[in-house]
Amino acid sequence: MLLSVVMPVYNEERFLAQIVKQVQAVDLGDLEMELILVDDCSTDGSLAIAQAMEGKTSLDDSLKPFARPIRLYRHPVNMGKGAALRTGFAQAKGEMIIIQDADLEYDPEDFHKLLKPILKGKAEVVYGSRFTGERRNMFFHHWLGNRFLTLTTNVLFNTTLSDMETCYKLFKREALEGIVIKSDRFNFEPEITAKILKRGIRIYEVPISYTGREFDEGKKITWRDGLVALWCLVKFRFTD
Repeated sequence: MLLSVVMPVYNEERFLAQIVKQVQAVDLGDLEMELILVDDCSTDGSLAIAQAMEGKTSLDDSLKPFARPIRLYRHPVNMGKGAALRTGFAQAKGEMIIIQDADLEYDPEDFHKLLKPILKGKAEVVYGSRFTGERRNMFFHHWLGNRFLTLTTNVLFNTTLSDMETCYKLFKREALEGIVIKSDRFNFEPEITAKILKRGIRIYEVPISYTGREFDEGKKITWRDGLVALWCLVKFRFTD
């Protein structure tokens, strides 16, 4: 079986090489892995680093091509995380697809926890919850916003999630078939969650570790994204 890791990238030159090396280092036993990078028109050195890791340039000897394949796609204009994931999902070849941010907030060693329910036939979709595992605490207003959006999800869709906005979302390919993602930016999270739940698929959660970063380290999400997410939850509850 093949696991496709889809990584949207936008101005992550500080962390990109390190997180790719962490992904590449995960021991998945007999499970194969491919890594799909989608550069969303970065304006820093992210693209050059990604090209070196793909094997297209020799920017740095420490970025030599890896044993596991890396495929790189680039948007000609900045379109947002949702658009980058849409591109990555379309290119993924694996029976399972997982989202990995291009920073160090999430630990790829947690892939094992996420994969276990699917490999045991217990789930079609697995989310990694930051609120049930060990973590470096996030800002209070981010915590409050996450809890409110997750509560809204639970009320609208009759579920009991603890972390709707988590990056770590793992899907069996069959669960995504026929789903059309319209959101271009961070509202991808409520849209994909709403459409999975409307299919009658119960989302399995596992605890993951989390190391939240500061705004001066490149954190991009703001309170405005929270308002958009709230609107999306309501909209996709009653429309396609």
